[in-house]
Amino acid sequence: MKNMTLKRSIIYTLFFALFLTSCKKDEVASNDPQTPSSEEIAKNTSDPDSIKTKPVEESAPPMMQENGFYNAFAIPKDKKLRDSLYAVFSKKYNERERYAILALNRLDSKSKWNSDTLVVPAKIDTTLMAYSPFPLQLDVLSDVKKFVIFSYPIQAYAVYSNGALVKWGPTSMGKKSAQTDRGLMFANWKKKLAISTVKSEWKLPYNFNIHNTHGIGWHQYDLPGYPASHSCLRLLMKDAIWLYNYADTWILNPGGATTKAKGTPVMVFGDYPWGKRKPWRNLLNDPNANNISVEEMTKMIQPNVEKMIFEQTNREKVADSIKTAKASEAAAVQETEVSEN
Repeated sequence: MKNMTLKRSIIYTLFFALFLTSCKKDEVASNDPQTPSSEEIAKNTSDPDSIKTKPVEESAPPMMQENGFYNAFAIPKDKKLRDSLYAVFSKKYNERERYAILALNRLDSKSKWNSDTLVVPAKIDTTLMAYSPFPLQLDVLSDVKKFVIFSYPIQAYAVYSNGALVKWGPTSMGKKSAQTDRGLMFANWKKKLAISTVKSEWKLPYNFNIHNTHGIGWHQYDLPGYPASHSCLRLLMKDAIWLYNYADTWILNPGGATTKAKGTPVMVFGDYPWGKRKPWRNLLNDPNANNISVEEMTKMIQPNVEKMIFEQTNREKVADSIKTAKASEAAAVQETEVSEN
């Protein structure tokens, strides 16, 4: 009996010792920072009926894609994002820099978001001369005092004085269904505010006619980033004013029915890559992609130089004769007034 009692005591003692050991292990496990608590397990256990979704990230204006000499400034379609981007754009560039960037993309401020990507120079030259696709010097024009040329392929114009490039800029020429005439023309008449012959409500500031029978001229109007006109040559306002003051008009015979002398020579050449990538976008891959070589320009202009110089000389003679006639008339009037007194 005593032996049985002793055995039971030993068994109870061992059982109690094991119970204490188990409790201590549980306590240690609950205090272990590497062991997840029941609350954490509950958080991490997915509901079998739930649908897994990725957290939605807030959209942000796209960053500038740095490509080298020219960079790409992507423009989102969403209006709110475009507004946010415009704030970034305005903060990054001042007014003159923004004007130059848009000009390089054949855009005016009204049409600034017509493109989904702006080509932006790494270094901004507000005169645009650093990015000229036209040669800086053309010896073939050394005897031509004034010359204006429009390129259909790159939608740009250039101005040369005695062969030296003095200005260039963007244009929007005739759309595919109403293309601008190519070839050599001469500046005719000008008017500070002309009315379109297509629609009377269209006002054309600083219009300078270059093809009287077809009603073609250059003037200020929207630049949407592609050829969009009804055959005229659209310009930015500043460029339209500059060219309005630069070019010479024709001189008409008494009565105005016939031309006595032609104005500044103007040439339109080439074709636009209809339906393809905008030419200035190619600058992102090659900063010289739009450049027109001296050889190409010379070959195109050379056959017309003789006629340009002839008309230039004739205009100078006519202008001088008119000036002399006016001076003689003024002198005669003055002499009459003196004799009467």
